[in-house]
Amino acid sequence: MSDTRELSISRYIDAPPEKVWDVMVNRQEEWWCPTPWRAEIDYVERRPGGRCEMTFHGPDGEKMPQNGIYLAYDEGRRFITTDAVVGDFEPEGPFMIGIWEIALEGDGTRYTARARHWTDEARKQHEEMGFEPGWGACADQLKALCEAG
Repeated sequence: MSDTRELSISRYIDAPPEKVWDVMVNRQEEWWCPTPWRAEIDYVERRPGGRCEMTFHGPDGEKMPQNGIYLAYDEGRRFITTDAVVGDFEPEGPFMIGIWEIALEGDGTRYTARARHWTDEARKQHEEMGFEPGWGACADQLKALCEAG
């Protein structure tokens, strides 16, 4: 895959990987959407092939379903999802593969989130939709939750 089809965000979090992982997966609704939007988990099966379904709620009553499946779920390290398949392995118009991972770095954790796209056009569309500020805000929200007392 060409690197030109990948967008990524990375943050150093001053907290141990165990804490970051716990917040990433068990408090996802608190950091997954940039405020004032919020995410609501509708259904989740944390395993490869498992469904991950949520709804984004906007400040003016907007609702955006975000459904897909886990391609990988490596406890304590990473999870990978795609919107190319939904429900019971039903094909959907693919936009991206999302990769969220953590790794020990010094006394803290390196958080990295990547979006891989099927086409250069999809990558460009995601960039123009505000990938950097949007995913960056989510990373900052995760960091703040993990670093809070």
